[in-house]
Amino acid sequence: QVQLVESGGGAVQAGGSLRLSCAASGRTLSTNAMGWFRQAPGKEREFVGVSSWRGISTRYADSVKGRFTISGDITKNTVYLQMNSLKPEDTAVYYCALAIARSPGALARQYDYWGQGTQVTVSS
Repeated sequence: QVQLVESGGGAVQAGGSLRLSCAASGRTLSTNAMGWFRQAPGKEREFVGVSSWRGISTRYADSVKGRFTISGDITKNTVYLQMNSLKPEDTAVYYCALAIARSPGALARQYDYWGQGTQVTVSS
């Protein structure tokens, strides 16, 4: 079993920053990548970014590239999503996800474990 716990969400004004954390516990030895997704009200869950467990490779959605950065501390089993220059359209519930697959992409079905989500609200 793997458990993922997100934290760091909140309300900020446009142009502000937030750093989300995702702490993993349980059987994490088989983990190959950690991804971030978000879901806004009335919309489908969308891919934000993904990083290999050791941070060797990263991939970001075009909508956040250059503004968001995934990093991590594998000794603490924790992955971070640094969000800068936030826009109102970034408002969503953000989820971290763990993938056993070696090279998961933007599809939610490629991820095996999910956190409960943390709300990010960006006001204009």
